[in-house]
Amino acid sequence: MSKIVIIGAGFAGHTAALYIGDALGKNHEVTVINRQDYFLYIPSLVWVGVGNMKPEKTTFKLEPVYKKMNIKFVHGKATEIHPDEQFVIGVKETDNSEVKMEYDYLIIATGPKLNYDNTPGLGPKYGYTHSICTLPHAVEIRDKYLELVERMKKGEKIKMVIGTGHAGATCQGATFEYITNIHKDLVNKGLRDKAELIYHSNERALGDFGVRGVVAKYGNKLIGSDEFIEAVFKDAGIKWNIQRATKKVDEKKIYWEDFDGNFGETEYDFAMLVPQFTGQPFKYVGKNGEDVSSKIANPAGFIKVDGIYGLPYDELVNKPEAWPAVYQNDTYKNIFAGGIAFAPPGPISQPHINPNGTNITAAPPRTGMVSGIIGRVIANNVIDLVKKGKMTHSERMTEMYAACIASMGDSLWDGSAATIVMYPVVPNIKDFPHQQGRDRFITLMEMGLAGAWMKKLIHYTFIHKLQARVGWKMIPE
Repeated sequence: MSKIVIIGAGFAGHTAALYIGDALGKNHEVTVINRQDYFLYIPSLVWVGVGNMKPEKTTFKLEPVYKKMNIKFVHGKATEIHPDEQFVIGVKETDNSEVKMEYDYLIIATGPKLNYDNTPGLGPKYGYTHSICTLPHAVEIRDKYLELVERMKKGEKIKMVIGTGHAGATCQGATFEYITNIHKDLVNKGLRDKAELIYHSNERALGDFGVRGVVAKYGNKLIGSDEFIEAVFKDAGIKWNIQRATKKVDEKKIYWEDFDGNFGETEYDFAMLVPQFTGQPFKYVGKNGEDVSSKIANPAGFIKVDGIYGLPYDELVNKPEAWPAVYQNDTYKNIFAGGIAFAPPGPISQPHINPNGTNITAAPPRTGMVSGIIGRVIANNVIDLVKKGKMTHSERMTEMYAACIASMGDSLWDGSAATIVMYPVVPNIKDFPHQQGRDRFITLMEMGLAGAWMKKLIHYTFIHKLQARVGWKMIPE
């Protein structure tokens, strides 16, 4: 009997758990450990954050799902990984007791540590800004936003800054979606003239999103995502400041440094700034008690897998095979990592170091659809290893499709959404040398009401899939 332990139940971990439980759960031991006892559908937190969706519609309990899939569930957090002796130490959330989980295969899919501490004054826990990265954060920012709405109803003008809170932050797509949802909500409330909306980002160009931007068909012509997003912002009256690294925040100002090495500050009344993401800080303990973290994780805490690390950017962009294919650690072949947890071989967008030596580069996004696909690839390979002793599945991000639908309001009648489909996620210059690395027959950008319908449909379809309901395997990641 094989033992499989999965740390984390986000898109990558939960997807892997469902496939492995379905294939192996009756005859093998599958265990998931997760800090929350619920799955959180993170893409819909932008709606929670403006009060347009109830928080409970973004979650469901994990244990009932895992029970029917023959998966053990531990509501707790992993603290130590012992790769030589093949066990994980965790602490249960219910009674703070220690739990030991032995494994033959380990999947690390924890999602990020939200590194607020790396930007002084960044909130929400100890600082001044807000976040939509977790359910409690989304509820907190909703309450603050609705409080400001009441002030605007009384005639007060509010300055809102939405964007990234660190030079190396990611998730620019979420910040774009949140600011456009605020815009639409204020329009519907008749208060748009009472708010100044500013997009604040570390991106090299508007619409870069950490993926080197997109060039795609829009109507009868090719346009870049920079033009596409600029048109959206101009139409909505949203200002933007890019190429900026947030250095610190106080209760009134955001202090930043830009690509040219200039320092400046932006005043605000309300701010949502996404923090830097790092890997979860596990202890990696060898058989003699020594620290073996360097064999498993990079200095940022992300898990090293079968990518080629350390290449200069100019070489990396011409080497699609540098991106991992099976997400397997090279030293410990029975350890896999998916989603945010795996270490990318480098940035997708061109890095920039300013005259002060500050690296201002959007980090590679590895969330949502990408996480789900990687979770499935890992799951199928673990199933292969248990049943056949060899892996037969692979998919690099230089071979992977992804779709992003950024809503502007949740209404099915007057809402809208920006839909961006990319193939591949990471530009592949070898396969598409004359198309800036992406297949322009497939890659597209659209704006309109159809996207709003699709966004809402995807919410409920994926909640259905991720609860392992009838036909769940027929719904793609």
